[in-house]
Amino acid sequence: MASEDIAQLTEALASTHVGEELSYKGQGLKLDNKQSVEKMVREIEEFSGLKALRLEGNTIGVEAAQAIAKALDSKKELERCYWSDMFTGRLRSEIPPSLKSLSSALMTSGAQITELDLSDNAFGPDGVKGIETLLRSPVCYTLRELRLNNCGMGIEGGMILASALSECYQQSRAAGFPLKLKVFVAGRNRLENDGATSLAHAFKSIGSLEMVHMPQNGINYPGITALATAFQHNPNLRVLNLNDNTFTKRGAVAMAQALRDLRNVQVINFGDCLVRSEGAIAIAAALREGLPVLRELNLSFGEISEAAALVVAKAVRDKVELVKLDLNGNEVKAQECLDGCIFFLCNLQNCSEDEGEPDEDEDECDTSEGDEEEQNCVNGTKDHVNGEGSPSKCFMANVFPMKIVSFTLNGIETPLPPSCYTDTLLRKAFSSLHFQINIFITSLMVNLGLLKGEVKFKKVSVLPGHLIVLEHCVGQDYFPVDQADVLEAFLSRLVHVFGELLTLIY
Repeated sequence: MASEDIAQLTEALASTHVGEELSYKGQGLKLDNKQSVEKMVREIEEFSGLKALRLEGNTIGVEAAQAIAKALDSKKELERCYWSDMFTGRLRSEIPPSLKSLSSALMTSGAQITELDLSDNAFGPDGVKGIETLLRSPVCYTLRELRLNNCGMGIEGGMILASALSECYQQSRAAGFPLKLKVFVAGRNRLENDGATSLAHAFKSIGSLEMVHMPQNGINYPGITALATAFQHNPNLRVLNLNDNTFTKRGAVAMAQALRDLRNVQVINFGDCLVRSEGAIAIAAALREGLPVLRELNLSFGEISEAAALVVAKAVRDKVELVKLDLNGNEVKAQECLDGCIFFLCNLQNCSEDEGEPDEDEDECDTSEGDEEEQNCVNGTKDHVNGEGSPSKCFMANVFPMKIVSFTLNGIETPLPPSCYTDTLLRKAFSSLHFQINIFITSLMVNLGLLKGEVKFKKVSVLPGHLIVLEHCVGQDYFPVDQADVLEAFLSRLVHVFGELLTLIY
């Protein structure tokens, strides 16, 4: 390839066009003045239907920002602004006027912004003032994700931000289009109690949050209590990360009370929050009463005693979606507490007994009814050997991939044994009068790739872990001997693939 061709290719790749997005991400451009952004401005102006602009990983001066803003004032279709880490090396005094220019352009264009990311810009409270007018304007009535991580807003910046969000909500509601912010990220901002409390008032009004990330903000129990109250008004919360703040007992108890009302939370990160034993026990009580879809719980480095850690472990034993429990760095004896926690976690009750007769017209598992689906899969009432609703498909999907529970204690991450899940599920299955064992085994072999099915279906990737679980199952007293012999005959075909691992089954 000639050198001029390489030069042309390099120039073509300098900016990236992906569908409706124009990206200059991570190019390390030092854009000081109008001349330095001439090419960028031209590309923005010529980009028809621009919906996303990535400027992160560059450094933009005041004059350059003004030139970019002029190109944006006609981009009404713009929805997503990824503008994190774009002021590296700039004086703090340069950032507010740059943000005001860009904000003014968005308001002139009449854009409806859904995502705004200004993380890692370290602009302090003055930077928040630079976007304050934008956040109050109709441009942000449609805002769904706001990311301001590591911006050094401080208490003042947090209060300004809260006021702007509150006004945006009030005005948007009056206009008939209430703000429905879903994602709020503001970690490492030194918000402290006053900043957090102000934001809590805004959150309480908005009521649509699904993900909140506010780690490392120096928030103590008054701020935590205010946030807890606000979270109760956001029933769709799924992810809650307040890592490295200071709950103490009072904050933890208030947060536990809020968790009782939140049915959709999947991830809780209260690590390094000093929840202490009494706080952990209060959270455990909330776990027993609710949080049915919880997947991750982090209570690490919280000054939790061994007894309280066991209470937490016992509280999550019925959480069938749980994949990670982190109690690392607490005041417990590692092995003794680990044994106790595993004992409780290994008694997960994944299914309930169905004494009724199977419906004749049920042909597949209804994923919209979780409990009914699980019970039908256990009972083996589904007669499609290759279908999505077959007993073995449910078994492969829910048991073999294992959703391995990770238990972290004193720096040691321990996956719980497969028997935690399989014994409970299969013992109930094989003891049921309605469980069709032959269909289950046949369907299982189809999913393992040992038999060819008559109907095409999405195959399950077979991993060594699947076979370890199967090896455990066939050795249990509930597993029919004749069916174990059938599996042995067919599994011999896979010896050359998994080698010595499969010899454990024979």
